[in-house]
Amino acid sequence: MNEEVSRPTRVALEIRKTLMEILHRDTKDPRLEKVNITECKISKDLSIATVYFTIIGVNEKDQPAQDAIKALEKAKGFFRSEIGKRMNLRITPEVRFFYDTVAENASHIEELIFKALHQKK
Repeated sequence: MNEEVSRPTRVALEIRKTLMEILHRDTKDPRLEKVNITECKISKDLSIATVYFTIIGVNEKDQPAQDAIKALEKAKGFFRSEIGKRMNLRITPEVRFFYDTVAENASHIEELIFKALHQKK
């Protein structure tokens, strides 16, 4: 099977990889130490990169997550600049950060299913 990955998908994967390198090697902000980039999606015209992140053991509403959001927003220009330097793109995409709630939602759904299955009839 010869499935070719689309250019936006390849660029999104490379941006995710690049951001992880930047976070782990080049940032000194302690609020970003435990941040993990879970996914990156990019618009078809490659102008906007939507980046999802999480911190293990932390919910979106917890203070460490809120601090990380503030730090990422403050440093988004730095991240964009570094992406531009490290990747050979005609246009460096705008970077938008969002806390990834998939794990939280999955945990909540599992809990609801467990309760429903073990409810006394």
